Amino acid sequence: MAIQAPADFDARTGDELDLADVRRRLKAIFVGSIGNLVEWYDFYAYAAFALYFAHAFFPSHDPVVQQLNAAMLFAAGFIVRPLGGWLFGHLADTWGRRNALTLSVVLMCFGSLMIAVTPTYDTIGIAAPVLLGLARVVQGLSLGGEYGTSATYLTEVADEKHRGFYSSFQYVTLIGGQLCAIVVLLVLQKLVLTHEELLAWGWRIPFVIGACLAVVAAVMRRNLHETDAFKEAQKTKRPGGSLRALAKYPREVLLVVGLTMGGTAAFYTYTTYMQKFLRLSVGLTPDQTTLVTAGSLVFALLLQPLYGAISDRIGRKVLLIGFGVAGTLFTIPLLMALQETRSALTAFLLICAAWLIVTGYTSINAVVKAELFPTAVRATGVGLPYALTVSIFGGTADSVALGFKSIGHEDWFFYYLTGLIAVSLVVYATMRDTKATSAMNRHV
Repeated sequence: MAIQAPADFDARTGDELDLADVRRRLKAIFVGSIGNLVEWYDFYAYAAFALYFAHAFFPSHDPVVQQLNAAMLFAAGFIVRPLGGWLFGHLADTWGRRNALTLSVVLMCFGSLMIAVTPTYDTIGIAAPVLLGLARVVQGLSLGGEYGTSATYLTEVADEKHRGFYSSFQYVTLIGGQLCAIVVLLVLQKLVLTHEELLAWGWRIPFVIGACLAVVAAVMRRNLHETDAFKEAQKTKRPGGSLRALAKYPREVLLVVGLTMGGTAAFYTYTTYMQKFLRLSVGLTPDQTTLVTAGSLVFALLLQPLYGAISDRIGRKVLLIGFGVAGTLFTIPLLMALQETRSALTAFLLICAAWLIVTGYTSINAVVKAELFPTAVRATGVGLPYALTVSIFGGTADSVALGFKSIGHEDWFFYYLTGLIAVSLVVYATMRDTKATSAMNRHV
């Protein structure tokens, strides 16, 4: 007589189940990462095209003052990021990672459309920079929620042995978003529009593109599967607000602040500020500035998964300490050498050297923060203190650097950045390695 298999029996082999699981994880990471790329493209399009639209919103005869005003609004987008980190973190920890990720990209779409259609200062006066600032606030709320939620999602869907590698794709797509903005700028500069057309109206095109891509990303994210960790946490989750729950982890919250301080300042120095630095301080042409920026971002993008994979073998702490030590010792010499050069090739090589250092932080900062918190408060624990620190030290990097430059002491910024990295180095040296003490399997 034939023996009937139990109803829940799966006839597939172990290898087939493993392959299916890998495919499921890879699909989730791909879709989550693509949405992340679109959000960061939308956010960075502002920085990439600021050289072309600053005059339309901030009338002035001094280009440094125009860029400083534009940078201050760029920083405004960071001021509200802590609110976004809390709001979307609470949503992700309460209603699911997928819902929070979908809503954040919809909000980014709205912010990009606002920038695309806002009239210039000559047309509506002071209302123009006010509306531009409001759009940046909307984008800041979106991005404040995106980081913590996507870091949590990518870390939770990765398998334990390759968590550093998979989670590094958050910064692959984060840098990729800025790279896409630079590529759009390059295409418009070289193939589509004249310099005068870019100044007049062409700068609006990337924001229209970003809004359309955000709609596509939102549709893709609606089909994401929820993480198993979140489902398990919901079974045992205790009632109470996310902030009240997070208050039980003050040490971890302070660790996120210390971990982030130097790394975020360095990251925004070599991304958003570097384009202005190459143009206004090094003296490269607009075409050279775009090519050097794009080339260095490609190099940085390729480094992320390599460093992430290394962290899966040797731990996270070694890479963080490497960034802290090298950043403290070499930031001032690198930036001074970059300031003195007039060669595009030399500038490219110096920025690549800086990325060899900074990637020790960027490649693993998402997984390190996620490994500090249990599932029930992970998105809030990663997103809120990170966004607060970035708003203070990352989003202001442009404004601080341009402010020092405007008073004739640009090199003071080099010491400021070095000091922030040195403070983070103390944290790296005294903390435990999160790979060995991970809270990923704790749900409450």
